[in-house]
Amino acid sequence: MGRVPAKAVFLDRDDTISRDVPYCSRPEDLELLPMAAQAIRLLNENGFTVVVVTNQSGIARGYFTEETLGLIHQKMRRDLEAQGAFIDAIYYCPHHPDEGCECRKPSPTMVLQAARELDIELAQSYVIGDSEMDVEMGRRAGCKTVLVSPAGEATAGKQQADFVAGDIYQAASWVISTGTAETA
Repeated sequence: MGRVPAKAVFLDRDDTISRDVPYCSRPEDLELLPMAAQAIRLLNENGFTVVVVTNQSGIARGYFTEETLGLIHQKMRRDLEAQGAFIDAIYYCPHHPDEGCECRKPSPTMVLQAARELDIELAQSYVIGDSEMDVEMGRRAGCKTVLVSPAGEATAGKQQADFVAGDIYQAASWVISTGTAETA
């Protein structure tokens, strides 16, 4: 028998996994949000491939280099691994919003590339992020979507998302409750 395509969760980075530091340009500035590692570990333990998809226009703007972004992501991985969580892959768009590239969210290009490279079944996968752009990307890729929106915040994406969560842990718990039932 052939390999069964993986189910995945695509995560935005800033304000979903880590505190949003505008144009985070130093590894020491990356700080995981509370419960982020526990949420990712929960996804790992339940058989989901975990992929980060993030717009990083600070590269095009000259605020930091791709090498520096690599160091920032190494720190994120180390911080997560220290708490028993791991990320399978990271995809990023380094372009300026005005460049008109094909990979910048809300385009689903990064998700589609990950699906090809990691053999992911998008219909069984989820996108978790804090913006309408993340929800739109997920919808366009054929994934279920979760908007992370702390209590009381109003956003247009709430109408489009399949679920609205107060934080990443609540989002991951919902994914587990729906995603494992579908494949059981």
